[in-house]
Amino acid sequence: MPNADPVAVAPPPVAPPPAGPAAGRPQPAHRLRSALAAAPAVITDAGVLGFALWTVLYHASFLFGLRPSVTFLTWLVGCVVIAAVVGVRALRRTRVPAVTPAPAADPVPAGGTGQPRRFLLPVVAAGVVAAVTAGLAGTPAGDVLSWWVPAAAGAVAGIGVMLLTRRAWRADDADPPAPPAPTALQAGYALLISVGVAISSLYLARNTPDDVYYVGKTVWVAERDLVPTNDFLFTENVAPAMGSLPPTPSIEVFDGALAHVLGIHGASATWYLALPVMAVLAVLALWRLTHRWAPRRPVLAFSVAVTYLYLVAGSDAALGTFHLPRLYEGKGMFVSAVIPLMWLYLTEWFDTRSRRSLLLVFALSVTAAGLTTTSAIILPMLVGAAGLAMMLVGRWKDAVIGGLAAVAYPVGAIVVSRLVLGGMDAAGADDAFFDAEYTYRRTLLVGIVGVISGLALWCGPLLARRRTPALLAAGAALVMSVLLVPGVLETLGALTGISVVLWRVPWLLALPTLIGLLCTVSVPSPSRLLRGAVGGLVAAAMVTSFAVWATPMWSPDSWVETHTRPTWKLPQQRQEIAFWIAGQDRPDGLVLAPSTIMRTSLIVTSRVRVVLPRDFYLVEYDLNSDFAKDRLLLAHFADGREKPDRAQVAAAVERLGVGTICVYNGNRYARETAVELGFTEFASRRGPGATTCYGRAG
Repeated sequence: MPNADPVAVAPPPVAPPPAGPAAGRPQPAHRLRSALAAAPAVITDAGVLGFALWTVLYHASFLFGLRPSVTFLTWLVGCVVIAAVVGVRALRRTRVPAVTPAPAADPVPAGGTGQPRRFLLPVVAAGVVAAVTAGLAGTPAGDVLSWWVPAAAGAVAGIGVMLLTRRAWRADDADPPAPPAPTALQAGYALLISVGVAISSLYLARNTPDDVYYVGKTVWVAERDLVPTNDFLFTENVAPAMGSLPPTPSIEVFDGALAHVLGIHGASATWYLALPVMAVLAVLALWRLTHRWAPRRPVLAFSVAVTYLYLVAGSDAALGTFHLPRLYEGKGMFVSAVIPLMWLYLTEWFDTRSRRSLLLVFALSVTAAGLTTTSAIILPMLVGAAGLAMMLVGRWKDAVIGGLAAVAYPVGAIVVSRLVLGGMDAAGADDAFFDAEYTYRRTLLVGIVGVISGLALWCGPLLARRRTPALLAAGAALVMSVLLVPGVLETLGALTGISVVLWRVPWLLALPTLIGLLCTVSVPSPSRLLRGAVGGLVAAAMVTSFAVWATPMWSPDSWVETHTRPTWKLPQQRQEIAFWIAGQDRPDGLVLAPSTIMRTSLIVTSRVRVVLPRDFYLVEYDLNSDFAKDRLLLAHFADGREKPDRAQVAAAVERLGVGTICVYNGNRYARETAVELGFTEFASRRGPGATTCYGRAG
């Protein structure tokens, strides 16, 4: 019956074993092809399960007071045991392998295809209008347009796409199609691309102010084998921790524990070991979702998606900026890997209702909690979009079970940490609120790139593989369309108190995959060559648009430096000065230096305590207090931006306990004032970046 819940997908019949002595034994070539085809799934699933186990152990370590190195070694033992058990079971299952042919491409070009044109064409038209007008927002051509135009057209398109895919689902009496099986050649291509991306990650360096917290925490753990539960930036784990950053994420501690166990620098463990592995996992996650959702030409769709990430960066909120340049930050890995994998696992869960799929959904939610607190905000929205879509076709029970598995741990981790550490204050997060129009402009961008993003949002679900992929993509489009209506984000922020991070709501979309789906469009034609040519032309047009009108990941306009050898993600001159200061025999007390050097210093070593690691974080400690005012005054003094009188500098130096002042030689006022305050020159370095250090006498 059309309205009945579909049953779990039955496995294809096992082919009879070939005659002869090789019966029941797979040939070596067949084993190799099967292993290669399965490799992306094995690698990503193992990564999810492994990091979920680490996160659980990390959270449990707070109860037992375990050092990170002990937790890490316990995790290694657990991984070995689990891998052995899984390996034995896999060997038993593959003694007589089943012959599973790769399913053919969908015979219809879209999830909502099969509808009368009187339904389909108005929905597509509304989506095109929404995409074009949203893409024009913020450009001279769009100044005369109210945001209500794309918002209203997008709402019509989102509702229409949802109704079309729901109608197609309920009209489809056939059993759910078997999940697509990648070929060895396809999987090999994805693996090759992932390795190439991982290698490129070593040569691209984007210095971000957030690194002083994320990488600085890793360095602290690596040097001290201790998880800082209080402030580690301004004080020695003494002052209260920033309320906006509870210690639930585990990724920085993992990198620090890895560095401590291996005896290497925390920054090297992050940028030379963890980052390439993360790049492989992120690219393979994108491949798996794209292959699962694409009705045809998955390799082309995947290639376009990867190209989009490389060519569309520049903006501080563009998805390309959160890929390789910031993948080592938990939020970068969350949007680049967790989001596509969650859509994939939910697709598998709704298709099969298998315990394995549900386990992966839960494990991925634990992984998300270990990456970023943002998971407790975005995952409920993502799961709500998927659950709404499934409820509309009568799958209430599956939607509730899958939703609970996906959000229980990240939300629970935040709630527990808040009960233990106190109420959450988002003051330390981005302090600007962006409404619907600016949220679109920041994340989906403007101009031709914004138009393509809009087409992916509102038309992509009509191109997804039929049934579950199309339905889930439509749910995401509907929820995102509602969030882009003026006033919705403001209301949501007022009700929840998370206004400062609501610009991240577009992360719930698997946007690179949806953009890749645009090149899977098919036109009615008896010629297979012509149908394929259309997709190729669309792909070429999109890539050309990205190359011409967007900012590539490696451009200086993306705040990225490209090096000829693997490097830390720091400006090299700042890094050299920070190491030089750390190597000096300094008097006791805080180090005052130019702001960029102080921000770099805590990434070099946690042993050098500085006056101001980053002024942005002072909002957590009352900007009207001497604690904050003294640090800002001295930082501006060391930067040469202000020339406070000697008495003000002397009072701030005394209150903070400054023992060393290091300034650029060009800052003559700071150098003269340091001498007047009784500081004595004890070290100097030549240019570039010529610097002199003065120490407190006695």
